[in-house]
Amino acid sequence: MAVDFGLIGWHEDGRWTASGLVETRDIGLLIDSLKAQQTNGGAIAMIAIEDEFVIIARVLGDQMRMMISDVTYALDYDVASDLVEVLDLDFPEEEDEPAPAGDLDLLSDLGVGEMELLTILDDPELYPDEALEAIANRLGFGDQLNKLAEFNN
Repeated sequence: MAVDFGLIGWHEDGRWTASGLVETRDIGLLIDSLKAQQTNGGAIAMIAIEDEFVIIARVLGDQMRMMISDVTYALDYDVASDLVEVLDLDFPEEEDEPAPAGDLDLLSDLGVGEMELLTILDDPELYPDEALEAIANRLGFGDQLNKLAEFNN
């Protein structure tokens, strides 16, 4: 069975810093962790749940922005269901096609727009943790993500 992986990244003094997330399946704790870690540039949480899907959340000031790579996982995972509830999205049905949901433009001001984010997340060759690595590389903290991933293995 694959394991979850999560990190929080924040930008201060011209550089990115990242730390691991211990709890990856509690949206309330995720939000609290982001708020506690934010700097003037805000903070970003990136989570890969098993080998299945990705959650990205960002806090900037009092604004919380979140997305999930496939909303249909709300049918099978409590963390995805909780995210659907927090974002006030329509709950998926069994017959719904896999689709991302939430604020897909949450990283655009950092250089990863909606189209690029979707291209990375839709790549069938990438597992969720590899998709997070590609996104982190584009944002500028891929090295920190890799160090945390190595530490977790």
